[in-house]
Amino acid sequence: MNKLLLIDGNAMIHRAYHALPPLTNLKKEPVQAVYGFFSMLLNVLADQEPTHLVVCFDRGAPTIRQTMFAGYHIHRPELPDEFVHQIILIHELLEKMHVAMFELDGYEGDDLIGTIAEKAAKDADVVILTGDRDMLQLVNKKVRVLMPLIGISKTVMFDEKAVEEKYGVKSSQFVDYKALIGDASDGYPGVTGIGPKTASSLLQKYDTFENLYNKIGELPEKVGLKLATDAEQAALAKKLAKIITDSPIQFDLKKSSVTDFDIKKLLGGFKEQGFKNLTARFEEKFGKSEEQLGLL
Repeated sequence: MNKLLLIDGNAMIHRAYHALPPLTNLKKEPVQAVYGFFSMLLNVLADQEPTHLVVCFDRGAPTIRQTMFAGYHIHRPELPDEFVHQIILIHELLEKMHVAMFELDGYEGDDLIGTIAEKAAKDADVVILTGDRDMLQLVNKKVRVLMPLIGISKTVMFDEKAVEEKYGVKSSQFVDYKALIGDASDGYPGVTGIGPKTASSLLQKYDTFENLYNKIGELPEKVGLKLATDAEQAALAKKLAKIITDSPIQFDLKKSSVTDFDIKKLLGGFKEQGFKNLTARFEEKFGKSEEQLGLL
């Protein structure tokens, strides 16, 4: 059975950048995000043993959500030059490795992951590696989400049961859940005064966001008033939370096979950075030494 590993590139690079202490390469350039990203990649390749791999990235161009809501991501600080440099370096190393990558102006990496996951689920089991809770809405019988817990090594796998146990809602209700509680990290509110516990209990009873509003007269007065007051705000939050699954990209599962990896070029890139530990770990995983690959 095919198994596709979909990686949320920007989320994992951010995690690596903040989880590891400063690290420099042979040119004295900061590379902790690069080292951490490839360390995570090796861990998940070893643990999940995917047959296919894709990495998706955000782009700097304005996105569809920013045209919907001017405050979307507005509070996020500008990326420092040393961070941007490391994103570029990770791109270059993934290209050398022959990893399939996707990014598209106007869309977030989330949307590309959502689109690929839906297409790939016809022919493969899908595991999404991300730190973004929004991805939990994509979980179904064929799609699971793997999320880091601590640093870059410990993770937890979310299937449909795990999502419901953790958040009190089904994965199919997760967008409605976000519509009610909002998302401070993305910069948009939901319904003022409605927290996670209230949101999950309302959805357990009324199933959907739309049905909840249709039955607003049945609710306790205080809750009904909160929902009525912020109805427009909540409807916008639902649009912002919804991951696009039909973005205009062409995906072919056959073109993302791990058998196409060029480990020789990747290890050559590691050697240039001075990543001796990563080199040894990748050699162990793929069963080839630097000497066998002609790098010595």
